[in-house]
Amino acid sequence: MTTVAIVPIMDARGEKAYRAVAGNRRSTGKTAGQALDALTAQLEPAEVGGPLFVQSFQPDAWFTAAQQQRLAELMEGWRTARDRGEPFPPDRQAELERLIEAELTAAQRRTLALLPP
Repeated sequence: MTTVAIVPIMDARGEKAYRAVAGNRRSTGKTAGQALDALTAQLEPAEVGGPLFVQSFQPDAWFTAAQQQRLAELMEGWRTARDRGEPFPPDRQAELERLIEAELTAAQRRTLALLPP
């Protein structure tokens, strides 16, 4: 079963959108469903299917409010650098990638916590 995380983001126009991530595959959409559909189109048939859990995107024990805030700050900086055609500093890029991985891990842990023992 493929683990997919869908997170809210701000698109290039500053409007709320969603990014779906499964491994190295990514997609975006105006809704979580659109992002999921676009990602599903990239997957092999054997990777599609299974339970779908929806997270409320509130801070929790696996991904705190401080982590959410820092992720938002880094994403804003990344978008600003991208829009200006400037490189994003490597140390900030590494921190951003660590937080993205931490949120994906948190999503997996939330899912596992829902499964019966």
